[in-house]
Amino acid sequence: MKRFYALALVTVITLGTIAQNTFNGHVTDETGEPLVGVNVIVKSSFKGTITNASGHFSITTKDEDPTLVFSYVGYESQSLEAANDLTVTMQPSAVLTDEIIVSAIRANKQAPVASSEMTSEEIQQQNFGQDLPFLLNQMPGVVTNSDAGAGVGYTGLRIRGTDITRINVTVNGIPMNDAESQGVFWVNMPDFAASVDKVQVQRGVGTSTNGAASFGASVNLNTLNSASKAMAFIDNSYGSFNTMKNSVAVSSGLLNNNMAFDVRLSRINSDGFIDRATSDLKSYYFSGGYYGDKTTVKFITFSGAEKTYQAWNGVPKVKLNNDVAGMEKLIMMDGWTDAEAANLFASDARTFNKYLYENQTDNYQQDHYQFHFTHRANEFWNLTAALHYTKGEGYYESYKNSRKFKDYNVGFESIVIDGETIEKTDLIQRKWLDNDFYGATFSGIYINSNLELVIGGAYNEYDGDHFGNVIWSQYNNGIPHNHQWYFNNGKKKDLNSFIKATYALSDNFWLYGDMQYRHVDYKMSGNHDDNSDLTQSYTFDFVNPKMGVNLQLNQQQRLFASFAVAQREPSRSDFRDAPADRKPQPETLYDWELGYEYSSDKVFVNLNTYYMLYKDQLVLTGEINDVGAPIMVNVPDSYRAGIEIEGGIYLSSSINWAGNVALSTNKIKNYTEYVDNWSYWDDPENEPYQYVSELGETDIAFSPSVTAASQFNWTPAKGMTISLLSKYVSDQYIDNTSNEARKLNAWFVNDLLLSYDFTIPSVGAFNLGCKVNNLLNEEYESNAWVYRYYYAGEHDVLDGYFPQAGTNFMIRLGMKF
Repeated sequence: MKRFYALALVTVITLGTIAQNTFNGHVTDETGEPLVGVNVIVKSSFKGTITNASGHFSITTKDEDPTLVFSYVGYESQSLEAANDLTVTMQPSAVLTDEIIVSAIRANKQAPVASSEMTSEEIQQQNFGQDLPFLLNQMPGVVTNSDAGAGVGYTGLRIRGTDITRINVTVNGIPMNDAESQGVFWVNMPDFAASVDKVQVQRGVGTSTNGAASFGASVNLNTLNSASKAMAFIDNSYGSFNTMKNSVAVSSGLLNNNMAFDVRLSRINSDGFIDRATSDLKSYYFSGGYYGDKTTVKFITFSGAEKTYQAWNGVPKVKLNNDVAGMEKLIMMDGWTDAEAANLFASDARTFNKYLYENQTDNYQQDHYQFHFTHRANEFWNLTAALHYTKGEGYYESYKNSRKFKDYNVGFESIVIDGETIEKTDLIQRKWLDNDFYGATFSGIYINSNLELVIGGAYNEYDGDHFGNVIWSQYNNGIPHNHQWYFNNGKKKDLNSFIKATYALSDNFWLYGDMQYRHVDYKMSGNHDDNSDLTQSYTFDFVNPKMGVNLQLNQQQRLFASFAVAQREPSRSDFRDAPADRKPQPETLYDWELGYEYSSDKVFVNLNTYYMLYKDQLVLTGEINDVGAPIMVNVPDSYRAGIEIEGGIYLSSSINWAGNVALSTNKIKNYTEYVDNWSYWDDPENEPYQYVSELGETDIAFSPSVTAASQFNWTPAKGMTISLLSKYVSDQYIDNTSNEARKLNAWFVNDLLLSYDFTIPSVGAFNLGCKVNNLLNEEYESNAWVYRYYYAGEHDVLDGYFPQAGTNFMIRLGMKF
């Protein structure tokens, strides 16, 4: 794999030296003032350049008479035949585009930030119904996982080893991370990719944004700009595991009164690769707006409703290895029922699911409402503001065996039946979350010939109730229906403001500065499900500076360097589970980035190196609180360092390739591990509660040292594309001990994508597609968990691994009218 990418990189650099034609010109606004940062792209290729501080550009291409496309936020795009000394006058757009809404938080071409983008065309080509993380799988440093094994249902991603609770996600500049857990649950956004116009992933701290801390990456999603013409699109897919996607979208186009409307309805169903891991997902998207010459007002609402059978436990390693003795020991030590034990032995090792209760499901609906206002005050200033509200409500239902009455606050600790005292019962519980999230964002963007200034921020509030109900009990004895045994509430206020400036010292040299202030108030009250009192409150004030330089060596080469600081407050569970005398502290990240980019009309190469130094990063060490729950612990020093290489080339008019490789080292300095000793409960006087070991420097969990992606595209005939998508992820540890017994083995997976576009006159445009996932039937697990303990002097584990599906397929028919 490494040799393959090294050879590809050499090929890229070699072919980049082939002689080409150079064209230059000058771009101004309607008053004759030069425009800096205008995108200039050769229409027949995928790379281009930007204008410098004098509005000048120079672009090289093999084409003798190429067409150049000029685009700039707030101005009409233009397509012109290339020529030397070309003068281009950009005209203000007749309507303001949605691009202005997200430009305050998105990295532009002059920002010293490592970033990658996907357009709506690239997204839709792969959108067969899998969740959005799987559509980002080809980006540098991205690793995806799926509980159900096939990319539908509960899915996740990591970037540079950073999990989703440390990745900032926004939609049209509105925060999407849950305020308390700081995660994003993609299952609540089924088929959202169908309404996305562009995705930008910034790696590292990136530019200041709204919402949760960008503590390793950010994902900025922009929903579809209104179609310029009225259209209807029907998209149907079907494939393995009885997976089916049905979607219909309608756009009005821009009407005579400058109004436009878009609506989409989607449904996705799947049986899942894992046993019983079904998904029933529904969603809608609606936008309606007025697009004036200086002002745009737009209302957007989207919603996702999901019912998924739980596949959260994974497969024990002893089951994957068909270790009969190990399975028998697991049944005994973990207290499995006879039915669960029989299921363990009878099930297929790669599709095993411990849960057997027919309604062991997760049920949740999340409704989003956004109101956007954009105004061009003059030729220098664009102003935006937005109001938003998100309503989330749902529960997950579980069957629990042999639970103590006293743990559920039912008013008694035991009952007597036929002379037998009974202290435990089987029961069915529902754990609920009912939350409201609302706030406002704003930005002002000033652009002149050598300065781009952005002033922005947001204020958000969150109010979330957590409670649990018992809906059935084997031994009732007067327990009321829907008995609530715990209730707690979390309230969070988040104030964020930032100012960014990009200043051109010369035609080719830009300085970048970015300062963010964030104030967080967080309060919890009430009791947790273990009856502990959660009442506590915290206040945080963070100042996060960022600075960098951008040097345009010539029209084909760019060099940038940056330094940024990010700070992150602990999450709800970090506070909830921590002992009263050991509350977690905020984390700090210092991020150094150095990048080089080369591009021509046929070739591009991006190199980026980084060093991310963490202070007080929160990690699992095995330490537990007074009720035995694991806690997150601040480790003083840890770091991530690496290099990311992207490349692409047009090998011919019908064949092109793009790929990337990320090499990294991810370490915790002076790591101390804690392992529970179950023998303590037999002999607390003579046995330690936990065993403690000093391990020195160890690898950070779930941080592979190598990830690589490759995509070959071949167009053998008009409208037909054949793509081979490959992904390699090296070994990664599932805890922070660097122990070879507790790791995910490397995997190399190939997908085949076939697409054929054709038009039937007077009817419409059609797309036939087929995607074969895991073409070579690789057996691998993409995620895992582990709990370690000692008993009677022997070390053992409880664990769960998440196998991914072997060879599977989806076929698709899309129809546009």
